[in-house]
Amino acid sequence: MSVSLQKGGNVSLEKAAPGMSKCILGLGWDTRATDGVDFDLDASVFLINAEGKIRQDTDFIFYNNLKSVCGSVEHTGDNQTGEGDGDDEAIKVNLSLVPADVVKIVIGVTIHDAEARNQNFGQVSNAFMRVVNEESKTEVIRYDLSEDYSTETALLFGELYKHNGAWKFKAIGQGFAGGLAPMARQYGVNLG
Repeated sequence: MSVSLQKGGNVSLEKAAPGMSKCILGLGWDTRATDGVDFDLDASVFLINAEGKIRQDTDFIFYNNLKSVCGSVEHTGDNQTGEGDGDDEAIKVNLSLVPADVVKIVIGVTIHDAEARNQNFGQVSNAFMRVVNEESKTEVIRYDLSEDYSTETALLFGELYKHNGAWKFKAIGQGFAGGLAPMARQYGVNLG
């Protein structure tokens, strides 16, 4: 049975899915009808060290850098419409390949060209993040984002983090105005 989390909640992956080493982080959402301009939401992943920063720019995984150099994280590709049921974007994580100096894997979602399109997360509903055991294909953790993010154009959905040598998942739900740039800068990404 899947563990359901609220904002700020966390759970041990070992308790939720004993022995799981490969998982899929599924993200989904629905968008309200607007002036006909499609929403394009993009998932991003940051591999974070003990200082709270990426080790190098290649630790920022997104639609233009789909796989980490170490092979532990793979973005399955950009869904530009978000239509249909189920996961709109997915990230595969092999926990056994995560480098020892990576202590967090942070997952964010941004709205592409949000300012130009006058879009924000207040126009997005039914947003969720889930952790799926890749081997059994069963959902083990789910976080439904229920807050109103009417001004934000970027959201940190959740994170996998090491605690006493074991991986846990935390539901974050933190919004950012200004899109991807402020979120990426927080983790030390060089945006050029």
